[in-house]
Formats: sequence, C-alpha cells, structure tokens
Amino acid sequence: MSGAAKSPLAYFHLLTRLKTTPRTGWVNHNVPNPESIADHMYRMGMITMLCPDATINKDRCVKIALVHDVAEAIVGDITPLDGVSKEDKHRLELEAMHKITKELLPPSMSVQSDEIMSLWEEYENCSTKEARFVKDVDKFELLLQAVEYERAGKGDMDLEQFYGVYNAIKLDFMKEWADEVLKEKEEMWEEFKMAKANGSA
Repeated sequence: MSGAAKSPLAYFHLLTRLKTTPRTGWVNHNVPNPESIADHMYRMGMITMLCPDATINKDRCVKIALVHDVAEAIVGDITPLDGVSKEDKHRLELEAMHKITKELLPPSMSVQSDEIMSLWEEYENCSTKEARFVKDVDKFELLLQAVEYERAGKGDMDLEQFYGVYNAIKLDFMKEWADEVLKEKEEMWEEFKMAKANGSA
C-alpha cells in the first residue's frame, strides 16, 4: 500500500495530544489547570481494575478504558455545548479511528490495529457488559473529578452542572460508588458553609 506507515512511531507521537489536550468541559467552566484527556483515561483504567463483578473481564475493561477516547487526539474533546450532533460526533471519531488504525499503524500491526478498532467500537456500541461497565466508569470518574475541583476551590467553584451524569450510571455497584461521592460532596459543602460562617462571625 503506497504511503503505508513503516513503524508505529507516528501513532506514538499522536498520543502526546491526549496528554496535552485539556478536557473541554473543565476549560469551559474556567477550572484552573484542568486535567488532560489522558489523565481521565488513566484513572478510568485504574478504576476498572477494581471491578467487583467477577463476571466482567477486567483486563478487557482496562483496554477499553485506554482506547475509548483515543480519537480525541485528532478531533478533540467534543462536548454537547459545541453544537455537534451525536451522529456527527460519532462520524468524526470513526473517521479518526480509521486514520489511526489504517494509516498511522503499519500493515505489519494489523492484528493490533484491528483490536484497537474493535475495542473502540465495542465501547461506542455499548455491546458488551464490559463496555457498559466502562461507560459507567467514564461517568463516575467525571463525578470524582468534579468533587475534587470543587474541593480545591474551597467553596468558590460550583460544578453542579456536571452532577447530572449520576442519573446515567446503570450498574448497581457503580451507583453505590457514585452515592459515596455525592455524600462526600454534600459533607464538603457543609464544611465550606461552616467555614464561611465562622470566618464572617
């Protein structure tokens, strides 16, 4: 194939963008030093390793978590506020995945590139219990990060808009983890209020 990659080096360099591109939602809310796409994916991978459901293949979940946002290295972190439909977002990301797996990875790595594409499609289609679990982890990690940014803001940062993602979490044990995060959030804001009241007394 003319122009085919001879090594995966270009792909490795592309992954740098995931390390340096901040997550759009936090940027739009003026969060200082927002996490990168890779930051988000890394913690997702670590969370999936602790899946309490023995019927879920944790190793596959880690791979899905690592791959699920890789298209954003090309298209960026598209959010609902960008005015891009779900259909167009999927099309753009699919085109990016084809570029990654068919152009940036060499033909000699077709097995690996096919696996990357398969993992991405599995997540997008939510076609397995592993994909459904990772979908929940994606939302749960967002909740965790929102609480952590609010804590760093010491009462001056309200990210309430992001907590609606809680309602999209499906699995019971993930709901339990999310409930813990929301309880932590409530207690944290009570502490902020008390500190502010004491400071103004």
